[in-house]
Amino acid sequence: MVLGIIIIVLVVLASFIVSNYNGLVQARNKVRDQFSQIDVQLKKRADLIPNLVETVKGYAKHEEGTLENVIKARNTYLTADSVDDKVKASGEMSSAISKLFALAESYPDLKANTNFLDLQTQLKEIEDKIGYARQFYNDAVLMYNNKTEMFPSNIIASLFGFKGETFFKAEEEDKKNVEVKF
Repeated sequence: MVLGIIIIVLVVLASFIVSNYNGLVQARNKVRDQFSQIDVQLKKRADLIPNLVETVKGYAKHEEGTLENVIKARNTYLTADSVDDKVKASGEMSSAISKLFALAESYPDLKANTNFLDLQTQLKEIEDKIGYARQFYNDAVLMYNNKTEMFPSNIIASLFGFKGETFFKAEEEDKKNVEVKF
């Protein structure tokens, strides 16, 4: 009788551990998947930047500093290894692109150029997709972090080394309005 109770308790405990462990793995993988969705869109954006810069170069030759900053931000993103580095580089790229578009306001011929307008439209679409992907990523991080912090799954998380993930936040630079000066 006692042996039967011990076996039942052990089976229930094992089921509890396995269930919580699998839930944590599933949530962690969801976070990784959602970040990869952001990464795909950021890569698309980075791939468009050389075309955008070449289009702008013909109209704004004396604005080399702005163009160099866009290329530098793109290269920083492409060489980033960690999630945090990619998040920071993404913010720098967004800021540089915003400044480039603000610069374009000073060149009416550039604003009317079909290549520039097409690239601008593509970048806007990608920016929208990046925004949605960030939202989904943050939702996945919230669910995962809740599992790693809430009782009783936090016990399993600490036993097996599951750590909380970082939310995708806008950098302070991204929150500022871009100044357009003529």
